[in-house]
Amino acid sequence: MTTDPLKVTLLGCGVVGTEVATRLLNRRTAIGSRIGAQLELSAVVVRDLAAERPGLPRELLTTDAESAIAGADIVVELMGGMEPAKTLILKALSAGASVVTANKALLAAHYAELMAAADDAGVRLEHEAAVAGAIPIIRPVGDSLAGDEITKVMGIVNGTTNYILDQMEKEGWDFSHALSTAQELGFAEADPTADIEGHDAAAKAAVLASLAFDTPVSIDQVPVEGISSITPDMIATAAAQGFTIKLLAICERIVAADGTQGVSARVYPAVIPADHALAQVGGAFNAVFVEAEAAGQLMFYGQGAGGAPTASAVLGDIVSVARRKVLGGRGMYEHGEGRILPVLDIGEITTHYQITLDVADRPGVLSRITEVFAAHDVSIELVQQTRLTEPGTPEDLHAAKLVIATHSARESALAATVDALRGLDAVNGVLSVLRIEGL
Repeated sequence: MTTDPLKVTLLGCGVVGTEVATRLLNRRTAIGSRIGAQLELSAVVVRDLAAERPGLPRELLTTDAESAIAGADIVVELMGGMEPAKTLILKALSAGASVVTANKALLAAHYAELMAAADDAGVRLEHEAAVAGAIPIIRPVGDSLAGDEITKVMGIVNGTTNYILDQMEKEGWDFSHALSTAQELGFAEADPTADIEGHDAAAKAAVLASLAFDTPVSIDQVPVEGISSITPDMIATAAAQGFTIKLLAICERIVAADGTQGVSARVYPAVIPADHALAQVGGAFNAVFVEAEAAGQLMFYGQGAGGAPTASAVLGDIVSVARRKVLGGRGMYEHGEGRILPVLDIGEITTHYQITLDVADRPGVLSRITEVFAAHDVSIELVQQTRLTEPGTPEDLHAAKLVIATHSARESALAATVDALRGLDAVNGVLSVLRIEGL
């Protein structure tokens, strides 16, 4: 091997950073043989030089990020957060270094800017580890399917919420118990807000949509709903109808009511058929379902988090950019004229609803409810009624639970229907509203 070694600078040395650094040092020869050049870990940027880092030579450690970037061929950003990560990535790119990052939040906020900077510099910005951990999804979407037209990407991209929902279904636990167990096992952070409220999944949806549809999508364009309102009764109701509840990130090409072609990216808990491939994804695992015109349906499944799985994706990106350094090649983010699509409002999507109502159990109530659906041009597919009151309850207090599944309709019409139902005096309350996906 006659090519000069490629210098690698690592920004950040937490769980993932330590794993990456250790593997680069211990598997230097094997990784180099796959690239055509050796990789030299030249610097590891840390906040605290005094902290113990077993296995890492102390002479590699530094707090001077800018000096560490100077002269690097590849910069690996694992610091997280917006700043100084963004500034350092842009400096690395402008200096001619390719960059590997797992920073989904930064990409979700500044995807177009960062990719354009990489392209302007003629280098790469790889980010496989930013979405779904070890699962190879970024390269298949960006490279393998580049000649196809992707129509939809739908997936479970947050292991914490999938574990919680899975345990609620299998064990009958309530949300609080499932969350506390996830925290005890290390699947959930001490502050789980980003996971359970869907923000982590929304960042990943923004990245996936940007890549899949050649359209910059920022996280503030991704409507998001979390899982904290999901109850055991909602899960049991879904199961009784042959469904399971999953937190889904969905990105797809859609056509608005006025004929405008655009893109939608959103995150919410949805019911999916129990025989759908995504319904079989349990525990803290992730899976991404891709639909393309020529390739048809594809699914990618595996561990979505953790030091070793995420490090695997980072190392794959390092090998990829290193090979391009050896062989030559430009950046990755060039739009053709007119290819960028508008990001459309969630009201323009077409979906199904499962609506659960607490209603007065007396003659004429069902007909009044169906009139509301008809008035909003929403068709009912299924109605299931269960009595809520015990025998002997006075007749004027009788109540029932209605579970109504709709046919496909535009989100705006479905939402207006639910609002109208809340105004009926025969409706004691709207117990839940969940979208149905995967039909």
